[in-house]
Amino acid sequence: MASGAMSDAVSDMTSEVASELMSGRQATEPPRKLTYSDYLGLDTLLASQHPRSPDHNEMLFIIQHQTSELWMKLMLHELRAAIAQLHDDALPAAFKMLARVSRILEQLVSAWTVLSTMTPTEYSVVRPYLGSSSGFQSPQYREIEFVLGNKNAARVEVHDGPMREHLTSVLHAPSIYDEAIGLLARSGFAVDPKTADPTVPRPFDEAVEAAWLTIYRDPQQHWRLYELAEELIDLEDAFRQWRFRHVTTVERIIGFKPGTGGTGGVSYLRKMLDVVLFPELWKVRTDL
Repeated sequence: MASGAMSDAVSDMTSEVASELMSGRQATEPPRKLTYSDYLGLDTLLASQHPRSPDHNEMLFIIQHQTSELWMKLMLHELRAAIAQLHDDALPAAFKMLARVSRILEQLVSAWTVLSTMTPTEYSVVRPYLGSSSGFQSPQYREIEFVLGNKNAARVEVHDGPMREHLTSVLHAPSIYDEAIGLLARSGFAVDPKTADPTVPRPFDEAVEAAWLTIYRDPQQHWRLYELAEELIDLEDAFRQWRFRHVTTVERIIGFKPGTGGTGGVSYLRKMLDVVLFPELWKVRTDL
């Protein structure tokens, strides 16, 4: 072979080997370093605020509600899991999840203090830009109510499409209290875990009241159920405080004006304060 031809062949071989080596290096290189921003999706998250008014204070109003929706997403994540754990008699895990939900509600209560820095004058500038949008339309809040047992089929009609289908399924599914009463039945108490109509709040049941009373009178004998009862009371206590702080903040900002979604505003929210999620557990306090 002529020296020129041999030189070309060696050059080609060298290029091929170099290409293979480079390809091998690229195949074994670690993926691009995951950043804080990548992990949290901050580009999307921080670009999700779109004020419609020229007013400085609208950013507060948007972020208050967006962060509340994120906390509610975590609440539902924990509540769904707690229902599954109760169904499987895995109480320690359920207790952890219920305790976490109560702490989330504390965060939501505190958040109202930030929104309360918006004065009626400031809100009146933003309000015309809200149109008919309202927190009443929050599908996650509606689902939380259903999961906690405050069911109302009419509330499903506010939503359309897949969300309506999803909320309809939640409406018919057992609530956290349904699962707690099911556990009472499996533990030997004479209670009926079934409810005649799963789409409405469970009616007060004297047999369930008697079961909880037995548990509270001898907590050492029924410690798991006693602890469950207290976790549920903590949960409803925190939920009531969230609703109360909501009412107070709304009244502070808009008084008794109607809500943007067509509700009575404060008058509607005050009615919600009378809702009792776990009535037999509260009645036991009087019985003891």
